[in-house]
Amino acid sequence: MFHDRTQAGRLLAGKLEPFRAERPIVLGLTRGGVPVAVEVARLLDAELDVIVVRKLGAPGSPDFALGAIAEGGAVYVSHEALRDVGVGDAWVEAVGVREGAEIARRIQAYRGGRPLRDLTGRTAIVVDDGVATGATALAAGRAARQRGAARVVLAAPVIAAASQPELRSEFDAIVAVELPEVFFAVGQWYERFEQVSDEDVIDCMHRASAPDGARELERIEPPPHPVD
Repeated sequence: MFHDRTQAGRLLAGKLEPFRAERPIVLGLTRGGVPVAVEVARLLDAELDVIVVRKLGAPGSPDFALGAIAEGGAVYVSHEALRDVGVGDAWVEAVGVREGAEIARRIQAYRGGRPLRDLTGRTAIVVDDGVATGATALAAGRAARQRGAARVVLAAPVIAAASQPELRSEFDAIVAVELPEVFFAVGQWYERFEQVSDEDVIDCMHRASAPDGARELERIEPPPHPVD
């Protein structure tokens, strides 16, 4: 059990210490992965950016991910899940257009419209606050490959053991503090698991990029508040 995303990020950074020599770029998966990624980047003395991903929720059950789409157009879809709920490629395309508009909005909010940085030849560490099915992580990994990353690592405080086989098809390494066989929801692994807002993401990035931010970021976990 983790206290919050900040503490989880510090524990995760310890597991990622072997990657320090590769001078990785840490990519916080928006939105919940960003507070974790800030701690990882700070403790590894690594560059930090965000990667914007939206899951493709099932009709009538938006929390059930049939896939995900990342900035740059990288898409992951579970064809088995599509068959189970009775939707096809036309549905994926329609939802992808809608979520693509939200991705564009978030890129403008978080990075002023700047695309994901060029990752050519670099090690990219994709960081989330937890991985259940792996849909958003897989889309993020593909986006990092599209930007030229030579090596893509998935890191999260908790990753469902059952998701590892498919994750290994996309990532060169998977790093977690906990790999439970029984997994119900990411939030069950945290004492504090408030939603992370756009404003929280922007604040995290601003504080992390401040000249003395690496020394002052003792705690960036956002305070609890309602989020739509």
